[in-house]
Amino acid sequence: MPLRPTGLRPTGVLLAVLALFLGGVTALAPAAAAAPAAWSPKPAPMTTPWTAQVSRDNPLPEYPRPQLTRPDWANLNGIWDFAVTGKDAGQPASFTDQIRVPFVAESALSGIQRKITENDKLWYKRTFTVPAGWNGRRVQLNFGASDWRTTVWVNGQQTGAVHSGGYDAFGYDITPLLNGGTNTVVVSVFDPTQTGGQAVGKQRINDVTPHPGGGIFYTAASGIWQTVWLEPTAAAHVTRLDMVPRLSDSTLRVTVQGAGISGQSARVTVSSGGTTVGTATGAVGSELTVRITDPHLWSPDDPFLYDVKAELVSGSTVVDSVGSYTGMRSISRGTVGGKQRLLLNGKFVFQTGTLDQGYWPDGIYTAPTDDALKYDLQKHKDLGFNMVRKHIKVEPQRWFYWADKLGLLVWQDMPAMDTRTPDTAARTQWEAEFDQIIDEHRSSPSLVMWVDQNEGWGQYDQARIADKVKAADPSRLVDNMSGINCCGAVDGGNGDVIDHHVYVGPGVTSPSSTRAAVLGEYGGLGMRVPGHEWSPGNGFSYEDQADAAHLNNRFVGLIDALRLQQMPTGLSASVYTEITDVENEVNGLMTYDRQVVKVDAARVKAANQALIAASANPGGPTTLPTGLKSLRVTTPGYTDRYIRHKDALAYTEVVNSASADLLKNDATWRIVPGLADGSCYSFESRNYPGEYLRHRDFRVHREAGDGSALFKADATFCAVPGQGGVRLMAQNYPGQYLRHYNAEVYLSVPGGSRAADSPQSFTEDTTWAVEAPWAP
Repeated sequence: MPLRPTGLRPTGVLLAVLALFLGGVTALAPAAAAAPAAWSPKPAPMTTPWTAQVSRDNPLPEYPRPQLTRPDWANLNGIWDFAVTGKDAGQPASFTDQIRVPFVAESALSGIQRKITENDKLWYKRTFTVPAGWNGRRVQLNFGASDWRTTVWVNGQQTGAVHSGGYDAFGYDITPLLNGGTNTVVVSVFDPTQTGGQAVGKQRINDVTPHPGGGIFYTAASGIWQTVWLEPTAAAHVTRLDMVPRLSDSTLRVTVQGAGISGQSARVTVSSGGTTVGTATGAVGSELTVRITDPHLWSPDDPFLYDVKAELVSGSTVVDSVGSYTGMRSISRGTVGGKQRLLLNGKFVFQTGTLDQGYWPDGIYTAPTDDALKYDLQKHKDLGFNMVRKHIKVEPQRWFYWADKLGLLVWQDMPAMDTRTPDTAARTQWEAEFDQIIDEHRSSPSLVMWVDQNEGWGQYDQARIADKVKAADPSRLVDNMSGINCCGAVDGGNGDVIDHHVYVGPGVTSPSSTRAAVLGEYGGLGMRVPGHEWSPGNGFSYEDQADAAHLNNRFVGLIDALRLQQMPTGLSASVYTEITDVENEVNGLMTYDRQVVKVDAARVKAANQALIAASANPGGPTTLPTGLKSLRVTTPGYTDRYIRHKDALAYTEVVNSASADLLKNDATWRIVPGLADGSCYSFESRNYPGEYLRHRDFRVHREAGDGSALFKADATFCAVPGQGGVRLMAQNYPGQYLRHYNAEVYLSVPGGSRAADSPQSFTEDTTWAVEAPWAP
């Protein structure tokens, strides 16, 4: 989103996996916890429905890696000893605080809730014992994510290399460092946030309690912010499954990645309802082909998942076995009706979604519970959306599991660096982390598009990076730059989409011969809800709404504009800003605390469903007859009135056979191809040739204009279907219509704040019958 608040603007294996998700393994209690009673959470600035549900000692107990599951594991989330030192200091002699992992130090749920700066280093410490049943196996220490530079010691010895990256998972084989009894793990994290060069997304070093300002940037999230856990494995074990469905030959292509391999082969079994539907065996690290007869396709309407089991086999012995799942679907770009479109399973399905920032007032970067993590995605479904753009943040793997299971198409942004031009070291780090993120999430069926960069933030080498991402994951779409029309962004010219940001929008975005058109951001309609503001009185939006009625009318009007005008003329997807308020942004369809849904869910769902349904047969723009015509009012009780000009303004007036010739002339217009868009129309005065109906400051005038692009756009109207006639929508303001109101003609906005935007008879007043001219 722009830097300023204005601008352009199942069963089988899957059941076993689910059992792990729901119950997990009880967290390991510290062998010698330091004064656990001393810890307590801090008061959250706003409480969500889940704030009080977070377990003190076993938060987020669900198995954290849904596409690579094992039955044995131990959760290390819970109370750790904690300290903050200077950034260059060594391990402190004492840990004076305690923190609830995996909530970041800035959050209330962590129990710390303090600002972390570029001069600080975070230190974590706890003890654990390895379950006796794990004897003879390797022990892996896994981190879902930690922001940013993380170093780990076990029993006083550093384990592996320092990890740099805030959004990718990492882990270590700690077997050689274990002592057979009580073990101690120490973690240090240095996070300079925007003062460094790394990927930070929307994070900025600010006060951690509500305050004015902040704009579109939010509280930083430093340190461990996803689940930490132990897991036993064989020496030879599976580390990742790369699964790519190929509908063209009804196959699932699977590459089993492994570590410690010494001659084992890989075996993959795909099943449904406990019945095997396909299997393949081959070398570890090579692509295996699993044939699936008559595959059940995955889609938002039917998010069907197959169970997957992958084994490492040595002779007749199974050395390692992991559970997983997959969805059979394709995502591509192709020509439909002469226009480049985004295709799901070979068909054009309009993708309507929201911008999802993934912030929480109690946990900041970390959702308080798994139910909370699921909630925002479920609300997308409840509101009729079929897509979500995860905005410059990467969520835990369980978020992708819920998107896969619920059926939402995901556009995944690579978290941006700071807005300045990055140096060589920053670029190297950013690309390395992007590579890791692609590998980590490449098997999720919901993920359909990688969004490389956003609005020029930290932009460089756009075309090269888009090509690199496409080569790394050719099975998905690539957006080289979201918001190429905004904020100094430079389009790399490649990738699969042309992506505009228009606030409030929805604007005009057209496909090219090689790229589909998408609206990467629009909307930003705001409404403050007293009692549910992060910093009361300090919230901002792109367009404030007086109340829920105005918000509903305005928002549904935007979706209707997409359906009636933008989608038929070439738009393939849209991303509304945004699903929830975030700190001082009040653009959300829900409040930041998730306590209030601001919009009429049923009405919004119906509008989204109508938009998606219309894409099954997008057709083309509505056409009008050209030449001399008159435009008649269709509102009951006023059907004898026509648009006429008088004193260079547009009015409606009763016209009949007895009317004066001057009135008949004034009520006659020459319909010509649109001055700004030939697929739309302009209305030239019959008796003032060269002068056109033109909206200016919401009133409609008859003007000759200056030939400028602005005048041509203001004098161009696109026809969309209406009951008993057509509706005339401004070409440069889609969703705003030519309307008669008190005998005057305006450009009116559904849900707008002006008198001429009144919802009473809005649709009827904006519908016109095109009839024979009164003055041929």
